[in-house]
Amino acid sequence: MGSAMLTGCVSSPETAVMEPAEPRIDPFYSQMYAALDDEPYPVQDVDLTQVDPRFWRREVSYSTAERPGTVVVDPGERYAYLVMDGGRAIRYGVGVGKEEAFNFQGSASVGRKVQWPRWTPTQDMIRRDPERYAKHAGGLQGGPENPLGPRALYLYRDGQDTLYRLHGTVEPWTIGTMVSSGCVRFLNQDIIDLYRRVPVGSRVIVLPAIELAKSPLATG
Repeated sequence: MGSAMLTGCVSSPETAVMEPAEPRIDPFYSQMYAALDDEPYPVQDVDLTQVDPRFWRREVSYSTAERPGTVVVDPGERYAYLVMDGGRAIRYGVGVGKEEAFNFQGSASVGRKVQWPRWTPTQDMIRRDPERYAKHAGGLQGGPENPLGPRALYLYRDGQDTLYRLHGTVEPWTIGTMVSSGCVRFLNQDIIDLYRRVPVGSRVIVLPAIELAKSPLATG
């Protein structure tokens, strides 16, 4: 025969449909954000396709006058840095307050650390969104549905609780956004990592969200 015949089992190049490739996640990060089975409650693995890779935990160069062990939160960039020796830091992606006025600013210290913390919405939160928060006015025990996640670091100033926290989240896709009522939320595996590294009494600096140009320079 002068030409080849096409059968029903073969598609021509013009009509072939390719399935979209699944994004490839570096196994290093897959392991970093894998499920944890040594906790009182389940800590699910993070679906990293829902989180911009810029906000995955990593060690970076970081120029700052703050001492090692200090946590610096940059709401504008959506990062928290744990300052290390030698001009380095561990950088975590975070979610911050949905409005600038909600965000804590300035210096504080870690006054308390709690595993699987209890959560109670503030009166301001209940007033702003009673349908969402009023039902939890009496507090919510720690557990997989608690919005603080598996760990919380409580920020104190002059010996008083500021009501602001560094904590986990049940909404990992919100990391890198302005979404909270003012607290700083981390991926659950990241807040567990920070909790292990930061003792009570550690200094925490929260930069003003508007002064992006003055934020210390950080590079991968």
